[in-house]
Amino acid sequence: MSQKVAVLGTGKIGEALLSGMIRAGWSPADLLVTARRPERAAELRARHGVTPVSNPEAAKTADTLILTVKPQDMGTLLDELAPHIPADRLVISGAAGIPTSFFEERLAPGTPVVRVMTNTPALVDEAMSVISAGTHATEADLTHTEEIFGAVGKTLRVPESQQDACTALSGSGPAYFFYLVEAMTDAGILLGLPRDKAHDLIVQSAIGAATMLRDSGEHPVKLRENVTSPAGTTINAIRELENHGVRAALIAALEAARDRSRELASGNNN
Repeated sequence: MSQKVAVLGTGKIGEALLSGMIRAGWSPADLLVTARRPERAAELRARHGVTPVSNPEAAKTADTLILTVKPQDMGTLLDELAPHIPADRLVISGAAGIPTSFFEERLAPGTPVVRVMTNTPALVDEAMSVISAGTHATEADLTHTEEIFGAVGKTLRVPESQQDACTALSGSGPAYFFYLVEAMTDAGILLGLPRDKAHDLIVQSAIGAATMLRDSGEHPVKLRENVTSPAGTTINAIRELENHGVRAALIAALEAARDRSRELASGNNN
C-alpha cells in the first residue's frame, strides 16, 4: 500500500473512500485529493491528514487516479489531465454511464482504465462496487481496484456490457429502498402510529430482512413464503401490491435507469 492514490473531485463518496482506505491500512501520506473549493481541500486535510493538490499535480504524482466528478464534468477534467498522465498510470472512473473507451480515446495509448460503479452505502462501509476492465487493464489493475473499493464494502467484477444494468440495480438501488421506507412509514402513520415508531419498525425490519437474504442462502420467494400464512395478513398485502402492479413498476423503473445510463454514455447529459 505504498503506492500513491489520488481522488479527484472529492465529494461525499470520494471522502468515504478515503476514510475507508485509511482504516484499511493506507497511510494518509500516500493519499492525494483534489477539490474545486480551497476550503473543501483544507477540510479534507484537517479531517484525514491527506494532501490536497491540483489536478495536474495529482496526474503527475499519483500511481492511481480515481476520478469521482459528475459525468457531465468528466470531459473537461480529462482535457486538463491528459497532457500530464503517463501511460503507466491506472485510471479508475466512478462516473455513471461513461464507458472506458471514452477515457482511452483521450489518454495516452495503452493507459489502463477501470470502470467502477459504487453506491452511497460506501458512507457506512456497506457499498456494492461493480468493477469492469478497460482494454488495457490487467489482472493486477483489477486486484488493486478491488483492494481500494473493498475498503468500503463488497466488490463484484462484471463485463463492461453489464455496467448499465448494474448502475440501474445497485448504483441507484439505495434510492429505491429509501423510497419504499418513506412510503411504508407514511402507511404506518395512516394506520395510527407516530412517525418515529413507524420509522423504527420499518428500518429494523429492512435490516433484518436484508441480513436474512444475505446469510440464509434461501431464495427470496422462499423467505417471503415463510412469512405468508394462508388467509393471513401478509397475503392480503401481497395481493394489493400485485393488483397495483408494483412488480411491473419496479421492472419498468430499473429499465428506465438503465436507459438513462446508456444516454449518459452517448453524451446526452440533459
